[in-house]
Amino acid sequence: MDTPCTLTNRFHPLKSSYSDTPVLVIDTEADPHEILDAARQRIRAASDLLETLYCQSFKEADPSDIPNIINALYLLTQDGNELLEVARQRLPKTTTESGLV
Repeated sequence: MDTPCTLTNRFHPLKSSYSDTPVLVIDTEADPHEILDAARQRIRAASDLLETLYCQSFKEADPSDIPNIINALYLLTQDGNELLEVARQRLPKTTTESGLV
């Protein structure tokens, strides 16, 4: 059975959460490849949104949409970055990274 300390270490709260109680967390014991896939999905979505915005004419844009776009890009990139960091910590170290050659 998991103790509260073990659960605290297992579930990494996302920084992009607005509340003091973490609702969205990363399961640090999940398969690192699945964590990488989740990171890739979020970074790809942010990249696709940026590409769409780059191709749009800002003359047609509504200025009130800018905060919404920035918020979406922030959430996607922040979550993707945190997922990458957790996956990096979970992947096995290579011999060159550990100082062995």
